[in-house]
Amino acid sequence: MERKAAIQKNQITEGIIWKQILLFFFPILFGTFFQQFYNAVDAMIVGRFVGKEALSAVAGSTGMLTQMVVGFFVGLSSGAAVLVSQYYGAKREDMVGYAVHTFMAFSILAGLAMTVLGILLSPWMLKAMGTPEEVMEMSILYIRVYFGGIIGNLIYNSGAAILRAVGDSKRPLYFLITSCLMNIVLDVFFVVICDLGVLGAALATILCQALSAGMVIRALMKTRDMHHLEWSKVRLDGRMLQRMIRIGFPSGLQSVMYGLSNVIIQSAINSLGTNYVAAWAAYSKLDSVFWMIVSAFGIASTTFVGQNFGAGSMERVRSGVRTCMVMTIFSSAIMSVIIYNWGIYGFELFTSDQDVVSIGVAMMRYLSPLYVTYVSIEILSGALRGVGDCWIPMLLCCGGVCVLRVLWILIAVPVRRDIYTIMFSYPLTWVVTTVLFVVYYLFFSKLKRERQRGRFEIER
Repeated sequence: MERKAAIQKNQITEGIIWKQILLFFFPILFGTFFQQFYNAVDAMIVGRFVGKEALSAVAGSTGMLTQMVVGFFVGLSSGAAVLVSQYYGAKREDMVGYAVHTFMAFSILAGLAMTVLGILLSPWMLKAMGTPEEVMEMSILYIRVYFGGIIGNLIYNSGAAILRAVGDSKRPLYFLITSCLMNIVLDVFFVVICDLGVLGAALATILCQALSAGMVIRALMKTRDMHHLEWSKVRLDGRMLQRMIRIGFPSGLQSVMYGLSNVIIQSAINSLGTNYVAAWAAYSKLDSVFWMIVSAFGIASTTFVGQNFGAGSMERVRSGVRTCMVMTIFSSAIMSVIIYNWGIYGFELFTSDQDVVSIGVAMMRYLSPLYVTYVSIEILSGALRGVGDCWIPMLLCCGGVCVLRVLWILIAVPVRRDIYTIMFSYPLTWVVTTVLFVVYYLFFSKLKRERQRGRFEIER
């Protein structure tokens, strides 16, 4: 009876569209904020109490590498999330169970593999990125400790993806708030009191990620709904894993391509010196507020579309995409105004070096007015992912964003090596990829084809 009651309360397929999107969006937004706050707190404390070299080590090249690795896994997890949301919307309890237990087994195995590879290969990767010699030793130390505890990060992300796929975006938020508060306490203890520098920041991060992983596992084990987790059932189901990878791999590959293009950008910034590296590291933390907003709307779009597609409510699918788009454009415009006018105060949280602050403010005021040009990419790709249409959107992103961005860095930057030439790669690729996505979504996508056929189809 409890499981049937939980299914009946699923308002994503029945409630008022804009209200359900916002009710789902805000916990994701705040959850993403607290997840990003892990590294932001590390950067603030080491930047203020250790120095700009430590700030570069914690939030420069190491940040790019960890984002790329974790981003690949989160992209893969979207495959599980899409399947769970579709089966949940279609009320297929058996298929939800297969998806949950297969994905949890995969998360554990992936975490073990990433730990080994990350510890072994991180020095080579940092050198390949041109990390400045004065921060190389600290960077290697930080990233090796981070990879040593990365399994907690992956387990949390997999569990949170499952909870969000069934419409529960609140509990992942509560878990992150708890672990983030603990991270602040441990950062102060390890870095300021114990004087462990970047080692202390890394230890605080992995311990708190382990805490969040434990909480999300407990939530999955205690629920009586279709996504209940039983350890005795945790194993790889070949057919389900194949479906997850087929849907999630394009998103994971897309994330890696984004990461690789950002690594090349980071290498170009590294060549400008430590002040530019520190300024870019600090700006990326302020800039992350915008990315949190559009990412939360993108996840909301995927879950809303996935569940309604599974339930056969195609008109709600299309209305949900339009509603998400309008709300995201409005939100990004507000963030552009806030960051442009008041972002300078944020830089002073990370460093007191006025050269670094001056460079960072110039970066911020160049890019923040252009955020709106990215919105369509996130919302439309999220919506298409919700119906399992992943490969063409991935190719559009890889070509329009990643390949074009790399070509710009390799061709234009050697001609004029300054920060503005490097940063122009962002709005250039956002505009081109947005045009590609709008054309594909309106005329060629799976949603367009389903509308013409007047039916829907999910794997049974």
